[in-house]
Amino acid sequence: MLKPGKLDAREWEVIKRHPGIGYEMLHHIPSLPATTLEVVLYHHERWNGSGYPKGLAGEDIPLAARVFAVVDVYDALTSERPDKKAWTHEDAAEQLRKEAGVLLDARVVAAFLQVLT
Repeated sequence: MLKPGKLDAREWEVIKRHPGIGYEMLHHIPSLPATTLEVVLYHHERWNGSGYPKGLAGEDIPLAARVFAVVDVYDALTSERPDKKAWTHEDAAEQLRKEAGVLLDARVVAAFLQVLT
């Protein structure tokens, strides 16, 4: 995540393994709720089915993972990274609105933005 510039195809494939690796590291801990494990495994699934690791779509994605996905995208947009400056709240909110109903659950985006205001 801190690499300056774009990931190449091999690096992207490695990054896409992190939800499964996280799940494998944590699923044997009996005190972790199933919802936590769902967030770990499914937080990169996308409303239109274009995400990973399973290509889930819509309400097949657990609600907690859909909520976390919105927060994760907002955090990524508003955080400075080696290859980009932090976006303003207004710009990040506009991007979330654009992704609502496509990549992100529109109802979750609306609730998140309401809470922020």
